[in-house]
Amino acid sequence: MKNANPVSSLLRLVTLLLALTLVTGCGRGDAPREQAAPKTIADFFVITVGDRPVKMQLAVRSREMERGLMERRDLRPDEGMLFVYPGTQQMSFWMRNTPTPLDIGFFTADGVLKEIYPLHPYDESAVRSRSAELKFALEMNQGWFAGNEVKPGAKLDLKALAEALRARGFEPWEYGVR
Repeated sequence: MKNANPVSSLLRLVTLLLALTLVTGCGRGDAPREQAAPKTIADFFVITVGDRPVKMQLAVRSREMERGLMERRDLRPDEGMLFVYPGTQQMSFWMRNTPTPLDIGFFTADGVLKEIYPLHPYDESAVRSRSAELKFALEMNQGWFAGNEVKPGAKLDLKALAEALRARGFEPWEYGVR
């Protein structure tokens, strides 16, 4: 075999490398990335209250809030439901069709726990907050707040709440959470 022309060999090598780069590069970065579907009311998010981690479901939409924990018997010891309101207000909760004894904690817009009340199974009497400056309500198994020494003054982790709202497909700023 005769020696090949060095320029031809170099040209073939560059052409081969360019072809390989184009072939292996196809399909990467060109196609739009699929975004994960937003989480739902059924998903739990770990958010601390004081120094206690809680697995919370977020009730944000009206129908989620109306349903709340009705008919639920499967709430584990450190699980609860956080009701997220767009503005501050006086809160009122009842236990229609709710068999699990609960406690409810009411929080201000800056995440400070202000009030805690017991809620009794199937009791349709309204439990009203005293304050009209509340933004979040957390329902937990009855005795959770006392058993974990979570008292008024404890803070809800608003940064973790903002991430959970994003994961649910909501803009945290629309709920005053940053």
